[in-house]
Amino acid sequence: MNKEKFIKKVGDLGINLTDIQLKQLDEYCRFLLEYNLHTNLTAIKEEEQVYLKHFYDSLTFIKAIDPSKYETLVDIGTGAGFPGMVLKIVFPNIEVTLLDSNNKKINFLKELTMKLGLTKVNFFHGRAEDFCIKNREKFDIVTARAVSNMTVLTELCLPFVKVNGYFIAMKGSNVDEITESKLAITKLGGKLEEIINFTLPQEESKRNIAKIKKEKITPECYPRRYDKIVKSPLK
Repeated sequence: MNKEKFIKKVGDLGINLTDIQLKQLDEYCRFLLEYNLHTNLTAIKEEEQVYLKHFYDSLTFIKAIDPSKYETLVDIGTGAGFPGMVLKIVFPNIEVTLLDSNNKKINFLKELTMKLGLTKVNFFHGRAEDFCIKNREKFDIVTARAVSNMTVLTELCLPFVKVNGYFIAMKGSNVDEITESKLAITKLGGKLEEIINFTLPQEESKRNIAKIKKEKITPECYPRRYDKIVKSPLK
């Protein structure tokens, strides 16, 4: 997806990018590809693929919820900043926390934040279970993009969400994975409001976004340690 098609397709999502935001995304893309030459951040190595599979794909988030109407967001397993950093650029009002267990990716994001002159961006190097100890029910929105099995992901993410906030899970083509997580969602205080299906332009690959509302406080015993979550998922 070249930049002209990207601008058009993002416009179709109802997002009108400013010149400053387009410049920031351009710098993001160039810095990502340059950094990726010596540090493995992404398997994608071409500009047009970055615009399609990272930037545009991240912005399909708006199909579920408008970040401009909320104050805080945490991106669990953000990697090289998708979708969290892209959302921060396009919706600068929101305070974003980027969490990843890979410190090289966190260091990249810190450098990128300084390079782009962004504010209200926080970082955490470590596991979601550890970050949750002091950050339960703290965020308006929690998101994760293709990080893990949906049942596992639900236990890692829902405890962070404020009551009446949202967990937005950006997943691939396997919609059954989402429906199989309904028990976990309910047990952790959430309600699956909607599954949004669409295809990515050009390559026509399938995507699903799960929109989950937090209705009740998550029991204190969750999340468990990661090995226990994987060994005994809430099914």
